[in-house]
Amino acid sequence: MMNFQSKWSRRNFLAAVAVGGAGSALMMNPLAAWAFDEVDPRVAKIVAGTIGIDTHNHIDVPLTTADVPGPDIDLAGEMRLSGLSAICMTFAVDYQKLQNPGEAYERFLNGVTAMDQQLTRNGIKRSLNLADLRTAHNNHQPTVIQSVEGAHFLEGHLDRLSVAYERSLRHLTLLHDSDASVPLGDVFTNPPRWGGLTAFGADVIRECNRLGILVDLSHASAETVTVALKVATQPVLISHTGLDTRLGQNENMARMMRPRLISKEQAKLVADTGGVIGVWTHLSDSALEYAQNIRALVDVVGVDHVCIGTDTKLTPPYRPAGDFDHKPGGLGLQPGGDPGNHHDGPPPGGDKGSGGPGGGQNRNRPGERTNQTWQDQKVGFYYAVVDAMLKTGFTADEIGKVGGGNFCRVFDAATTGKP
Repeated sequence: MMNFQSKWSRRNFLAAVAVGGAGSALMMNPLAAWAFDEVDPRVAKIVAGTIGIDTHNHIDVPLTTADVPGPDIDLAGEMRLSGLSAICMTFAVDYQKLQNPGEAYERFLNGVTAMDQQLTRNGIKRSLNLADLRTAHNNHQPTVIQSVEGAHFLEGHLDRLSVAYERSLRHLTLLHDSDASVPLGDVFTNPPRWGGLTAFGADVIRECNRLGILVDLSHASAETVTVALKVATQPVLISHTGLDTRLGQNENMARMMRPRLISKEQAKLVADTGGVIGVWTHLSDSALEYAQNIRALVDVVGVDHVCIGTDTKLTPPYRPAGDFDHKPGGLGLQPGGDPGNHHDGPPPGGDKGSGGPGGGQNRNRPGERTNQTWQDQKVGFYYAVVDAMLKTGFTADEIGKVGGGNFCRVFDAATTGKP
């Protein structure tokens, strides 16, 4: 009986709060009363009453036909534990070097197919617009927005965006770590080569605006962002970054992360065009420090232009059996400064994954998994963030905006009135 009580009261209590508030949790299982020691009723009320969204969450799936759909993942359980209503569920096709024509497109199609099957297994549907998000939230059902990080799969073929749209893509990060075979713009961690946004990159933004796909300018250099803001007819998102004045306590980490951060001046440019900027959890060693990083950006651009974009993973990292070069998505930064599993290099300590038929799972590293972001974290991710934001002086209304309301606004602007 004690084992059952312990298991229920961590995951299921938080899920019950998300469904109907703290009182509903007690009605479903009175033994869960102890959880009030960990979840402040004010926090539970805000989590239940707001649409909490992580605008950049990596869900690792296989990208090769033979490995689809990959090992079962408990996405629904992790989402309910987190308190989040939705995630922008993303993957990238350039984890491994792209060498052959058509390879990026094949990986994209395989990734979406794998996600189709994983969502079916979890009883989760994609949200294609704001109405879908609201319906899912009102019905207490977790939902996802399909995203891909990097438009490498286009390979110069603009018509593939229509195919991606039909496969439910509604959020496109234009760039990622490596240049596409037909470049779209300069990446902020690579030497500048294209003078900012390319002509093809501009065409992709225009087509996304026409179709109803939200444009994400993460990974774009300052020059690329500046030009892209002039091309876009809808507000953009920069889903995962942070202010370049908030470098944390570790000098090595700060040096590595500095090119990935946004200046106050550029943040204001994004906000002035109606855009929204996501604060990631990297460079924060606690939920309170994360809330302070959010506060710092809010002080620069205003509370209507900030959101959450963790660049973490709700589900375990995945690597196909025998694939020692694959670099799963998400930075996977270690608290205190170990860069962990960054795209630019293999995981520390020679971790090759567990292997096994049909694919393998990497060992989790601190800071990589969304619900285990911080070492002192005792509750699901959004619960921890809401609690920290209250302690940082945010009101419930402000938390609702940063937690998901601001993203909903730009997502609605991108998708309203589209086919």
